[in-house]
Amino acid sequence: MTALSTILEHAPVRLEPLADEHIEPLRAACRLDQEIWGIYPVNLGGDGFDDALAMFRSSPEWVNFAVIDARSGELAGLTNYIRPTQYGVVEIGGTYIVPEVRGGAFNRAMKKLMIEHAFECGFHKIEFRVDTRNKRSQAAVLKLGAQQEGVMRQNMVTWTGYRRDTAVFGLLKDEWHG
Repeated sequence: MTALSTILEHAPVRLEPLADEHIEPLRAACRLDQEIWGIYPVNLGGDGFDDALAMFRSSPEWVNFAVIDARSGELAGLTNYIRPTQYGVVEIGGTYIVPEVRGGAFNRAMKKLMIEHAFECGFHKIEFRVDTRNKRSQAAVLKLGAQQEGVMRQNMVTWTGYRRDTAVFGLLKDEWHG
């Protein structure tokens, strides 16, 4: 997993391994869109920030990144590699980016950096797991060339108590066209 944890950069995005100096700017960034947290498994936008972030940071199965807007140098969010396997599969998820860079070129550049780095590290498949209520994220994953592989019904209970259905998408290395 250490090969996954490195600085990745291509304008307008810079991904840095999450460090203590990112925590307070991340807390401020997560407060910018309180309504979005209703479709996330955890609440990084409010009182749950410390506990949720501690869970992300303490898990040996998560490789955490601070998302930096390279144009301004400002912290713009968080993203992660999740559960890299010995079989060459890794998930990209736990992603939040501030509203002003959400969608479009910034998100695509961030995902491109992560996908290509994972493939360079020897992974052959990238997975994305998205709450079925999150239509915007599902559309973004499909635009990357991933294919929907199914829906896991009520496989997670979110911080609000909602029993979430999760759409699973996969992108194979030979399907990636950058």
